[in-house]
Amino acid sequence: MHVERIRNSKTPTLDNKTIVLGITGSIACVRCVELARELIRRGAEVHAVMTPEATRILHPNAMEFATGNRAITSITGKIEHVEFFGIDGKADLLLIAPSTANTISKIALGIDDTPVTTMATAAIGSSTPVAIAPAMHESMYRHPKIEENMETLRDMGVHIIPPVIRENKAKMASPEVISIYVERILGDWSLKDRKVLITSGPSIESIDPIRVLTNRSSGIMGTEVALECWRRGAEVTVIQAFRGEYPFLNYVRAESVMDMLDAVMKEIERGYDLFISTAAISDFVIERAERKIKTDSELCLTLREAPKIIKEVRKVSDIQIIGFKAETGVKDGDLIRIAREKMVEDRLQMVVANDVMERGMGTRDGRVVIVTENGERWVEGDKSEIAREIMESYVREVLR
Repeated sequence: MHVERIRNSKTPTLDNKTIVLGITGSIACVRCVELARELIRRGAEVHAVMTPEATRILHPNAMEFATGNRAITSITGKIEHVEFFGIDGKADLLLIAPSTANTISKIALGIDDTPVTTMATAAIGSSTPVAIAPAMHESMYRHPKIEENMETLRDMGVHIIPPVIRENKAKMASPEVISIYVERILGDWSLKDRKVLITSGPSIESIDPIRVLTNRSSGIMGTEVALECWRRGAEVTVIQAFRGEYPFLNYVRAESVMDMLDAVMKEIERGYDLFISTAAISDFVIERAERKIKTDSELCLTLREAPKIIKEVRKVSDIQIIGFKAETGVKDGDLIRIAREKMVEDRLQMVVANDVMERGMGTRDGRVVIVTENGERWVEGDKSEIAREIMESYVREVLR
């Protein structure tokens, strides 16, 4: 079957999970083919259930194509709501995306007059997780009763996936963002109630108002580690030079080494359980010229050693720290030795080291060695896979 060709092609985080995708009559339902495929790429088995209004916008055949399963458009003698959400039902989650204001209010009041609301009644009654991604005009989203009904749903344990407010509309979150919410809801919550601080990407040192000194770091590793921590139930703050793209992560903008150091120290004072230093911080700082430097002659720049953020943190805190160490042109044994020296010197719980000469810097994939007190192991592949192995090692070897 064509669906099986893409299952787990992105990540196995939802492998062996059955998700019922409830689709209601918002124009945003045209994105449900994409959403279903995104869930399948993460390993999920997806079954679509549609309201009559949804079928007027999106044909059930499209969802059958997307999921490999016939779309449910009415409750029949098969009692589909019981099959999926009765006691010991086979579904792991009811995801209603998009959800109209009408459907939100019906579910809050226990009304089940469509296939989707009937599924919701059964799911909530059997304590199966339910997630709702609203989509409507902003004026409807701001209606006091709609806000009250969403709060009622939260009190019942329903997860509300916030929409994107743009162009006077509360637009359904993107398929990727919704999928990551699903991963968190169905995850192991091994970092529940923990606060994680992460530095990510390059630092940027200004030479003058136009020119900068930086490095080739893309920030992909930091982003993937942040997402993995959030999937596991943590509250995550990311300090980086660029604008953040995920609404559920807390972002702090900081460009230069000194900006990052200041931001890290301020956040540490607020109390965190884990600091992960993935950022490629410059070893040097430079005094910035106030105006553009003329290029009609040779230019000599004076660099001075930059402070080491981890060392500054260690002066004021015993927080658990995962450090990253990039080297060039070293043998595997030497890389492990360097990582262990760094772990001892800075009192780190874990060091992730790599030789950037192998795959390059800023790439989508990599090969790293994860070093802890218990030993070391090599991991290679996409950085999302590496991030998953890093945090699994932390949970298994440091927390336990």
